[in-house]
Amino acid sequence: MEVRDPRRIILDKIKAVRSNQEDRVKTSFPKFKHDSSQYLNDIEDHPEMEFARNLVQVKGKFVYCPNQKELILALRILHHEEQWENISCTEPSIREYIDRAGIPYSSDQDSIQNIEAAITGCEYMIARTGSILVSSSQGSGRRVFGHAPVHIIIGRSSQVVNEIGDALSGIKGKYSEMPSQVSMITGPSRTADIEKTLVLGAHGPRDLFVFLLNDFQS
Repeated sequence: MEVRDPRRIILDKIKAVRSNQEDRVKTSFPKFKHDSSQYLNDIEDHPEMEFARNLVQVKGKFVYCPNQKELILALRILHHEEQWENISCTEPSIREYIDRAGIPYSSDQDSIQNIEAAITGCEYMIARTGSILVSSSQGSGRRVFGHAPVHIIIGRSSQVVNEIGDALSGIKGKYSEMPSQVSMITGPSRTADIEKTLVLGAHGPRDLFVFLLNDFQS
């Protein structure tokens, strides 16, 4: 009578289960390219207009800036109205605008715990949902997107795309390796877990501002 090692018996059973699972996955879920356009109406308006409309619907605040001069002025007005004292901005391409606006800020990522507002760029803006795609490769790190009470995003018209798939394809083509964090922001943070009452800023920024700079040649 053959005596088998109990450990070997258990390992053989695990291998058999894995093999069966792999066979079921291969036969039940064939790979295919999902085309969501067949379920959605075409975006008839300009993508920037569609993005602005959908952003406002999810309680985001939108400012269109036809040129850099208007962007600088809009930033100055917002800072004058809100009187923030602790602002974080660590992305060099965005700090250029903040410097020209004369707004004091910190570029030290370690001081993020005490900030009142964070100013960042973005990867893409999605017209269909009014969402903003951001990543850890922008230069702001990972914590700022969820930690800042107020998030101010400076984007460009050339970053507006129609669909989420367009934004994800763009990010894949932009970087040799996918960033360690890719997030999609759709309006201020919100929850209705407590007594079904909507609360903004529960798990992240309570206010979201998007300044859209027109960078297309007229």
